[in-house]
Amino acid sequence: MEEKLNKLLVEANKILLGKKSELEIALSCIISGGHLLIEDVPGVGKTTLVYLISQLLGLKLSRIQFTNDLLPSDILGTAIYKKDSEDFEFRKGPIFGEMILADELNRATPKTQSALLQAMEEGRVNIEGEEFVLDFPFIIVATQNPFYQIGTYQLPESQIDRFHMSLFLNFPERDYEKQILLQKNTMERISTLKSILCKEDLKTIRKEIDEITAKDSLLNFILDLMEKGRSTLEEGVYLSPRAARDLLIAAKAMAYIRGVDFVTPDHVQRVAPYVLGHRLGGVKGIVHGQKLVDSLIKQVPIASA
Repeated sequence: MEEKLNKLLVEANKILLGKKSELEIALSCIISGGHLLIEDVPGVGKTTLVYLISQLLGLKLSRIQFTNDLLPSDILGTAIYKKDSEDFEFRKGPIFGEMILADELNRATPKTQSALLQAMEEGRVNIEGEEFVLDFPFIIVATQNPFYQIGTYQLPESQIDRFHMSLFLNFPERDYEKQILLQKNTMERISTLKSILCKEDLKTIRKEIDEITAKDSLLNFILDLMEKGRSTLEEGVYLSPRAARDLLIAAKAMAYIRGVDFVTPDHVQRVAPYVLGHRLGGVKGIVHGQKLVDSLIKQVPIASA
């Protein structure tokens, strides 16, 4: 699996130029079963990254374009009256997919955003008194525009906390942008790529990630980070126990990608800005939150782990 994951990253880097680190983070999030939030201005490759990862993982992608007139039923599905049978038939919405691209999530109203809450937490939805269990895998990758842009709504803390990790892509470096100018149709290139992993591989990977060792001293290091953040940062109150759990899982996934069977403080430090950044950024955005996490890491000595 390590060989397949490395091959996947190599192939992805040929398409999404100059984003090697971001692709590694995105992959660690998805293989560990988490949902990913990507924030940035339009046109820097957010949607391309999602299509690229889904193609290489062999997952069917469902795209939902979030707008201010989108309704929860447009996401979950709705009952349709069938004239011939004189009965209602439930038609599933795009939430019933393998990888769901929630594009520009924060352009929809809070009521519509909340349609994702149960699905993200429980992997199931209740619609009109009936419960539907979502198939494996169920992965949401959402994009959002910076909150200073017109027509955006701030995501509530309950929504933000359900995202395992987050990314800020930023503009490519000049040399990479020059190469991008010369690229052929990117989406066509992605559609011709062969999948490197499959759903069964994902099941195997997630089981093996669970078995990655984390010593008690490592758990204490994570708890030290949580305690320091909650006590010293104004936004630290948003570091829930779920955030601590996600940090451990993400560190295990990073160790797995690196080919080791135990977690080190370096793995925790590598993923911490991407696990905690969106939880601390608030209206100032993910980059602000990541800077807070960077300063937080410097205050908790590695020696304690």
